[in-house]
Amino acid sequence: MPPGARAVCLRCDAVLRHTHRDPLGLPLALNLAALILFAVAINSTLLVVSRMGQDHIATLFSGPRGLEDDGMWELAAVVLFTTLAAPLSKLLVVTTVLLGAHSSQPPPWLRGMFAWASRLRPWSMIEVYLLGVFVAFVRLGTEVRIDLGPALYALAALMVVMVAADYTLDAEAVWDIIGRRRPLALEAHIGANRPEARRMDCGTCHFVTRAVPGTRCPRCGFPLQARKPNAIARTWALGTAALILYVPANTYPVLTLTSLGASTPSTILGGVRELLEAGMWPLAALVFFASIVVPAIKVTGLAILLIATQTGSDRWLRDRTRLYRFIDHIGRWSMIDIFVGSLLVALLQFGQLVTVLPGPGAIAFAAVVILTMLAAQAFDPRLMWDAAGVPSGRLGG
Repeated sequence: MPPGARAVCLRCDAVLRHTHRDPLGLPLALNLAALILFAVAINSTLLVVSRMGQDHIATLFSGPRGLEDDGMWELAAVVLFTTLAAPLSKLLVVTTVLLGAHSSQPPPWLRGMFAWASRLRPWSMIEVYLLGVFVAFVRLGTEVRIDLGPALYALAALMVVMVAADYTLDAEAVWDIIGRRRPLALEAHIGANRPEARRMDCGTCHFVTRAVPGTRCPRCGFPLQARKPNAIARTWALGTAALILYVPANTYPVLTLTSLGASTPSTILGGVRELLEAGMWPLAALVFFASIVVPAIKVTGLAILLIATQTGSDRWLRDRTRLYRFIDHIGRWSMIDIFVGSLLVALLQFGQLVTVLPGPGAIAFAAVVILTMLAAQAFDPRLMWDAAGVPSGRLGG
């Protein structure tokens, strides 16, 4: 493929590859810049909240620390992983691989490392966290004085740089470069000549090869499977668990506000109502869509895909594939409410004046978000085409 070209799936119009003129230099520069911005964000002040002579300083660690102090260590671990561990690990992995790819003989362990970059990407939620900071800023603006810290500007720049780094990264070109010192056609290893061998797409690095299911991909080393194992059963199980937890997530309070000795529990819908009463209807619509509508869309959409697959329906196959991509993409945005809660818990601690504590609904809601993301990842949209009896051609094996 020439530089600047796109390869698009003939079935569902998904972009299979987008080539770039500089597959190593520009992505490396952007990832290094992102690491510098991340270092600034970690070591700087995010927000400073003042009320009646009392000041509270928030950093990226304040939310998880506040949740852990209130006994919500599970929620603290989720926030810490999605805002710090996952994005930082992804940046470090991609930067290490791109640096190693510049050498004349890239080390073989780069392939296994690069394979994990794609698995970390869905859990890296810097942009979602920034939107949560914005929501918290607007909600707190009428109650306290807020000063913005340098970490907030670093995070905004980091989000832009990370998006640009992902856009300019040509993963196929990187795979070709880091694997150039080792032949990929290891037919004896993957059993390409055996009768049960079939042509498969690696679910991790998307390398297409003829092999026996269960053998390891010659490019990334992960097991090869014609389709995701037990995809239907796993998706039903995870989606059903999310549906069950959706009820307590919207029934139990996610936060409890104590002001001058009077406690007021707040559910997700209660928070939306408070925003509407304060005249912040655009923010209320955003929170309602992200926290109420999106999980419902994901659970309902996955149920539709599962039922259509199990009944062998051949209607709207392309539309259903697009629906799956939409469901897989939007699930992470539901974490906005969790990030807002972690910031409020960290910042609104003014003794007898006002205190915010996390509620059990927050744990249930975080579980709903995680389970729906895992359910979307467990589903294999190719099963819809298989069940409808559409010939798979060369890629089917």
